[in-house]
Amino acid sequence: MESELGLIEQSFNSRYSLWVQEALSELPDSFTITDPCLSGHPIVFASKGFLKMLGYSKSEVIGRNGRVFQGPGTCRRSVVEIREAIREERAIQINLLNYRKDGTPFWMLFHMCPVFNKEDGMVTHFVGVQVPISRKPRRSGRNGVNLCEEGSRMNDIFYGSCRKEVCSSVELGRVLPLESAFDDADDRGLEIEESCEASDVEKTRAATAINNILSVLTHYSELTGRLVCGKRCSLSLGLLSSSLNISLGRIKQSFVLTDPHLPDMPIVYASDAFFKLTGYTRHEVLGRNCRFLSGVDTDSSMIYRIKESIQNEKACTEG
Repeated sequence: MESELGLIEQSFNSRYSLWVQEALSELPDSFTITDPCLSGHPIVFASKGFLKMLGYSKSEVIGRNGRVFQGPGTCRRSVVEIREAIREERAIQINLLNYRKDGTPFWMLFHMCPVFNKEDGMVTHFVGVQVPISRKPRRSGRNGVNLCEEGSRMNDIFYGSCRKEVCSSVELGRVLPLESAFDDADDRGLEIEESCEASDVEKTRAATAINNILSVLTHYSELTGRLVCGKRCSLSLGLLSSSLNISLGRIKQSFVLTDPHLPDMPIVYASDAFFKLTGYTRHEVLGRNCRFLSGVDTDSSMIYRIKESIQNEKACTEG
C-alpha cells in the first residue's frame, strides 16, 4: 500500500508544482482527480467540498476508485456512459445517484473531463466535478405523479426495512464489484435516476468549476515545464487510450510496452511494478528507449540477441 501511495503522490508531484494541492484545496467545489495510468484508475486528489459532501476523510478516499460511491440505486446505463467517455477520452455531463458514507443516496450532476499532456496529447488525469441536484420533477407519471418524489419514496421503502444492512454494504472498501453490484438493478426497479435532472444553473456551476480546476492545473504545470491543457493539442502515434491504460494497470508484473513505429522505439507504457522495481518515475521512463536501463555490467551479447529478435519479429527470453 505504501508503494501505491508513493505512485499516487508522484502522479501529482512529477507534473505540477508542489503548491498545486494547496491551490486546489482553496477551490470551494466538490471534485476529484483520477489517474487512468495507475492501476485501478484511483483518485489522486479529493477536494474539501467532496469530502464534506460524502462524509469521508482524505485517507479513506485517496487511492480508491470512484465506483465505491455508487450503490444499488445507481443507474447502470449512466455508469456505462461514464466508462465509454473514459474509453473515448472525452468530457461527459450526466445525472447520477451516488451514496454518502452513511449510506444516504443523493442526486448529483457529474461533470468529468480529461486533462491532456500538451506535448504529446496523452491523457494524464480525469477531473470529476459533483454538483448536488435540487429535487425537481423531470417528467410526470400517470395521474401527474412527480417521479422525482416518487423515486425518493421508492428509496425510503426499499431501504426502510434493511437500513443497517444496506449502509454496511456501501461502506467504503466493502462495496460489491461494479458488475455484480448492478446486475439486478434494472429488475428491482431501482433505476430512478432518470426522474431527476440538473437545472441550467447547476450545469453552469459544474462547467465553471471544471474551468477553474483546469486553470489551476495549467498554471502549476507551467511552473514545471510539463504543460497540460483541457483539449488535446497534439497527437502522436503510439499513444495508449485511457481504457487500455486502465486494463494494463490490472497486470501486477513488471513490464514495459514499446512502439516500433516511432523513432528510436520509445517506451509508451510501463507498469506500476516496473517503477517499483527500477525506482524510476513515469516521466523518467516514457518516451525513452530501453537502452537507458543498461549499464557497464550489462552483457552486450544479450543486447545483440534482443535487437536481433526485434528485427526478426520473434520472441526473445533471456535470463
